[in-house]
Amino acid sequence: MSHGIAEWVFNFIILVFATSMIAQPEVIPTSSMEDNLLIGDHVIVDRLAYAPGGSISRHLLPYDPVKRGDIIVFRYPLNIKEDYVKRVIGVPGDRIHLVNKQVFLNGRKLDEPYVVHKTHYLNAYRDNFPTASADFPLPPAAEDMLDHHVVNGEVVVPPGYYFAMGDNRDNSADSRYWGFVPAENIKGKPLLIYWSYDASTQDLVDFTTGHFIDLAEHFFTKTRWRRTFMLIRGYPIV
Repeated sequence: MSHGIAEWVFNFIILVFATSMIAQPEVIPTSSMEDNLLIGDHVIVDRLAYAPGGSISRHLLPYDPVKRGDIIVFRYPLNIKEDYVKRVIGVPGDRIHLVNKQVFLNGRKLDEPYVVHKTHYLNAYRDNFPTASADFPLPPAAEDMLDHHVVNGEVVVPPGYYFAMGDNRDNSADSRYWGFVPAENIKGKPLLIYWSYDASTQDLVDFTTGHFIDLAEHFFTKTRWRRTFMLIRGYPIV
């Protein structure tokens, strides 16, 4: 009997470990990816999407390079204990700048149907990046980007890094503010929303007592049922 229990526990541990290596759940705590990903969306992240393929496994598993337009989950460069979700706008070698909120990639104005603008005013730094100066302190990584990776008024993405932005373009702390995303920080891509619950950022980040009470009282009415099992897709930027 004890042998059977030990075997069951061992198999369970292996299953949990294998699952965590392939996919993991994440929750969207901020509005930076609205209206595509909402605060309270619980997503499954494919952790094998960008895994480096071996000589055999690359023929068996669907490994992909990180592409422009992909939505990625990555360790926040300023605090790797935090996970961020953004859209890849630039890959190594790309040239990027903004003019009055419009993104230009390698000299071409981008068509970005996934973007929303929720403010009508222009902010010099945010909307005319990187030519306008910030009127607030920037972290060292962002200062380095502006000091060493701007050529003729455009940010040039260096090898091994990516430029990421939120779809809620006027309210997104992204590469404009903290610099490039190192390739090694990328954990995977979100595949689908398995549950969506209308909660505040504070509740989702800190898992407050009020959040659990709210769940008990309003689980059925505040669950966004129409978003259940909604697939998450990137948008090809060429």
